[in-house]
Amino acid sequence: MTTALLSTAEELHARVRRGRRAVVMTMGALHEGHATLIRAARGIAGPDGEVVVTVFVNPLQFGAGEDLDRYPRTLDADLELAGRAGADAVFAPSVDEVYPGGEPQVRVSAGPMGERLEGASRPGHFDGMLTVVAKLLHLTRPDAALFGQKDAQQLALIRRMVRDLNFGVEIVAVPTVREEDGLALSSRNRYLSPDERRTALALSGALFAGRDRHAAQEALRARAREVPSTHARAEALSAIGESRAAADAHAVATAAPGGLAAVRAAARQVLDEAARLDPPLRLDYLALVDPADFTEIGDDFTGEAVLAVAARVGSTRLIDNIPLTFGAAS
Repeated sequence: MTTALLSTAEELHARVRRGRRAVVMTMGALHEGHATLIRAARGIAGPDGEVVVTVFVNPLQFGAGEDLDRYPRTLDADLELAGRAGADAVFAPSVDEVYPGGEPQVRVSAGPMGERLEGASRPGHFDGMLTVVAKLLHLTRPDAALFGQKDAQQLALIRRMVRDLNFGVEIVAVPTVREEDGLALSSRNRYLSPDERRTALALSGALFAGRDRHAAQEALRARAREVPSTHARAEALSAIGESRAAADAHAVATAAPGGLAAVRAAARQVLDEAARLDPPLRLDYLALVDPADFTEIGDDFTGEAVLAVAARVGSTRLIDNIPLTFGAAS
């Protein structure tokens, strides 16, 4: 497949459209995670549709002291990877093409959700992100746009913007892609030295520890639901040697504090251990949140949740998350 490289909106709009157009928005430095997004887009667009990959390092979403200047720019390699993954075109506009009048005076506000977690750590980041996503949606005019679940808060805000502002586009989430050792793929991983990368594994390790603790608790609760706490049933269980298992299951199911605290504690233990490594991990946040608004969930929460973490290793800041389901919806 020959992948066209386009640099202006005029070139993009001149393309003859057949079928559905699916767009993957990136800041370049493409890796296998992006390739997964592009392959998913190819499946949505179908053989008669079109997949467009945008490559644009957006200055609006970088704050003071962040890595805008050193963010990797590898357009030739990006074009090659995008083509192999199934892209029809790479749209790589200049800053002047996207912001022809300089920094825009009118921007999209991320609202309260944009001030939490990543927004608290990077003020203004989500306003800049939503502004460029809105512009790129207008410029590329897709039927569907695909985003990775690794940037869970970004994904939630884009979905909210599309719903609140009536964008006529389907937003598709694609699961996080990981290295064999569990580290979530990120363009920033290339900044890590070998020692820093070993420390960085604590992010995914913490999430997996929280997930495993949650799975064990849910298994015990399911066991407890199968074992009514009546005297007759207890005698019957005792006769077949299961009374201890039943008692343990009931104890875990009714223990205070709730299971959410145990999930947080299991994840935090891994991060605390990583803080003592050389080089150390410097935790920004560990949060268990409702994906609808990214507020912390309470002990009575049921349904889908996100366990999210952000930390620095050396000069590199990394984020990761996994979905969990609590309570009756499990």
